[in-house]
Amino acid sequence: MSKPFIVCIIDDDEVYQFTVTRSINAQKLAKKILVFSDGELALQFLSDNIADNENVPDVIFVDINMPVMDGWEFLEEYVNLKPRLTKQITLYMVSSSVDPVDLDRAKKISEISDYIIKPVTPDAIKEIIVALEEKSKVEQK
Repeated sequence: MSKPFIVCIIDDDEVYQFTVTRSINAQKLAKKILVFSDGELALQFLSDNIADNENVPDVIFVDINMPVMDGWEFLEEYVNLKPRLTKQITLYMVSSSVDPVDLDRAKKISEISDYIIKPVTPDAIKEIIVALEEKSKVEQK
């Protein structure tokens, strides 16, 4: 069965990119996976595809610490871009940081569905995507 979701990974860690992509592909959890090494590249992609729901991701996993544009900067720009998007995107902050300041900051941003601490297991990814799939089915009824 082909999954309906487009998953976006925004993280500069190539090992993390590889393992998450491989896990999603192995479990056939997405129809497409987008990978960006910094927030600026991801934001540019979203801007370029703002009216094309076939390319806009359904779920984004964004890291905090990245070069060029980090996760916090991405979120600031995403909040400004969000009203122009015609597709609802579920966003997860993913980080190895357990700093209470980061956790508290993430809680204050309504666009963040959850804060996930690395390493992210294949089961955790599957649980998130399956839950989104179930939510999507309920909303379509």
